[in-house]
Amino acid sequence: MENNQNNGNNNEKREHQGGNKGGHHNHHRNNRRRNGKGYNKKPKNKPENALTENADEDNAQAEPAAEASQQPRESRESRHERRESQGNKRKMDEQAEEFGSGFVPEPEPERKYMFDYEPLPADEKEEEAKTIEVVGIKFRNGSKIYYFSPLDIKFEKGEHAIVETVRGVEYGEVALGNKMVGESEVVFPLKPVLRKATKEDDERNAENRKLEESARPIWHEKVAKNGLDMQLVDVEYTHDNAKLCFYFTADGRVDFRELVKDLAGVFRTRIELRQIGVRDEAKLFGGLGSCGRPFCCKTFLPDFTQVSIKMAKEQNLSLSSSKISGSCGRLMCCLRFEHDTYEREYATFPKVDTIVDTPKGRGVIVESSFLTGKIKVKMNNDQSIKVFGKSELKALGMIKVKDDVSEDLKKLEDK
Repeated sequence: MENNQNNGNNNEKREHQGGNKGGHHNHHRNNRRRNGKGYNKKPKNKPENALTENADEDNAQAEPAAEASQQPRESRESRHERRESQGNKRKMDEQAEEFGSGFVPEPEPERKYMFDYEPLPADEKEEEAKTIEVVGIKFRNGSKIYYFSPLDIKFEKGEHAIVETVRGVEYGEVALGNKMVGESEVVFPLKPVLRKATKEDDERNAENRKLEESARPIWHEKVAKNGLDMQLVDVEYTHDNAKLCFYFTADGRVDFRELVKDLAGVFRTRIELRQIGVRDEAKLFGGLGSCGRPFCCKTFLPDFTQVSIKMAKEQNLSLSSSKISGSCGRLMCCLRFEHDTYEREYATFPKVDTIVDTPKGRGVIVESSFLTGKIKVKMNNDQSIKVFGKSELKALGMIKVKDDVSEDLKKLEDK
């Protein structure tokens, strides 16, 4: 009995707790039972067609809503206008009550809504790109020009200046006078020029050249002592004699730690040994190429780029190591910077090994030159070579040619 009374009390508590889901559910269920209703049962006192009548009423109320939903929605612009007109009318009524019935308000100026606007006028003059004043300095044995800040010093081409670089204080030649360039062309931080070269600086530079020549015999002596296979290319002192740099070539890596100690003991300054490639050696020494002009790397090329035999093929050059290699023993640099022009022009010009139809029959292109506009075709019928223009040919396809490159030519490419 006690347990039943406790259960009854607990049920009453759950029924009267508004936030308790179980109590609310039981209270709702008991009400339905008192009223003679049950779940999924029809009401006792209603006719059988009551549900149908209620459904008809619901459908009747839903029909106007459906018709309203089928009507085109009122545009944002029209709603905005209606609100604006109601606001203006309310404002006019308030002003009429304040100033009397004879008050006539001034018409408000026409307003532009968010959906009816005119684009802002474009600036006649675009904002100029930010520029900075620089001076171009070129150093010994180099064609690359480096930018420095002139610091209100006026420089002319051909003058000399003293600048501080990552290698130390150096003596350089002015290749470009003061000029304004875009900030995108400058590598920051832009180091300043220390000063214009004075007469004392010129004399010191000449003295450093003599010291560099006297350092060569000592280099060869110490290299032979340590039994190293290293070929000296150049020697360079910084302007303040704080560093002495030796440039050399060698096959593979060289352990020159003992050599550095021996050289430092003789020259009593900081020693730097830098291994360079054969291209850099040609750039330092200079010379004349097969074309009869000075080396491109010595005169105007700032950096070395990858050169491949494929470039020589696309330029219709003879694949002979003596014809396409330079004095450095590598492929000529001119193959690279001329390649872009050939690639652009041959995009619309027939290439070698293309099967074509000609006015005299079918054949294969054996030589194509967009510079002259002449195309040599080997005819299929008699194996003769005939010359045609671009407009006379119709390309049909390409011959699959095995791309064999000799080992001698592969050695010319940069690794």
